[in-house]
Amino acid sequence: MATDTLTAPVIMGTASRPKIYRNFIDGEWVEASTGETFENRNPADTRDVVGIFQRSGKADVEAAVDAAKRAFQKWRLVPAPRRAEIVYRAAEMLMERKEDYARDMTREMGKILKETRGEVQEAIDTAYYMAGEGRRMFGPTTPSELPNKFAMALRTPIGVCAMITPWNFPMAIPSWKLLPAIVCGNTCVIKPAQDTPLSTFNLVRTLADAGVPKGVINIVTGFGSSVGTPMTEHPEVRVVSLTGSTEVGRIVGTTAAKTFKHCSLELGGKNPMIVLDDANLDLAIEGGLWGGSAPPASAALLPAASSYRKESTASSSSAMSIVPRHSKLAMVWMKLSTWAQRSMPASLAPISITSKWAAPKAPS
Repeated sequence: MATDTLTAPVIMGTASRPKIYRNFIDGEWVEASTGETFENRNPADTRDVVGIFQRSGKADVEAAVDAAKRAFQKWRLVPAPRRAEIVYRAAEMLMERKEDYARDMTREMGKILKETRGEVQEAIDTAYYMAGEGRRMFGPTTPSELPNKFAMALRTPIGVCAMITPWNFPMAIPSWKLLPAIVCGNTCVIKPAQDTPLSTFNLVRTLADAGVPKGVINIVTGFGSSVGTPMTEHPEVRVVSLTGSTEVGRIVGTTAAKTFKHCSLELGGKNPMIVLDDANLDLAIEGGLWGGSAPPASAALLPAASSYRKESTASSSSAMSIVPRHSKLAMVWMKLSTWAQRSMPASLAPISITSKWAAPKAPS
């Protein structure tokens, strides 16, 4: 079993008890070698312990990588369409479990149900799509410069993949990493964010129930220095995939380069949204505000040059006041600027917004 329960209640006066979740290594649910655990708490009610998870160490990573390496020897020989059929079964099972998994996700990380249902659907859609890719792993052929010869290329799996995922999309992002990797014949060790491990557990459990052989997918929970670092440094890991901060990405990329690992980094940058003069500003507002909370989305709104003017402030020559000509655009600027100034390093020039409702604001 993946879980046990503690005898002490989570919230005083209730019969609710937290589940204990173990690592999934070589097809077995096992405790961490450290003997330590950590709590996953509901951000909306911190008295509510969603689960107790393993605080793993280097030995657990080594066990998981060893299991993945052994499983790779057989898994890589399974025909890609057969591997994909298992992923298709997982998609069907995720559809059946969608509501339960969405509610688990809301409880552990705070998204409203409409959004968590959408995220589980992301994993379902990814599984269906990758199931189809199992029959589309084509290799190119090309004319040869030699007589009576032809040239061809075959796609072959790489090996053990280490995957580190963030808290904000705890099922969608793991599905984007795990499912393509296993359809292509690789094996995986994944570390979910310590803030939201349950949703990744639910995905891995579903894949195991669908028939993914032992050792093909392994999950190890814990913190970056004790789990993430040994994963990226392990000599048997041939692929590293991280979604996380730019700072951590630099470290991971440097570590992977030392042993020429394949490395995929999705980091904390933001994509700018350029608003031209003829744009529908209502849609720009909706898109800018909706996209500000997610790494793949847009948190920088750049109006066309004719849409604003610059004014210097009296109190500081380094400060810049941006004055949009359109009141709706000014509202977007104010909302996004508030968010940006909370996140901006102190060394950068402060930005203030002027509109018909707000006078130029000097930096404090």
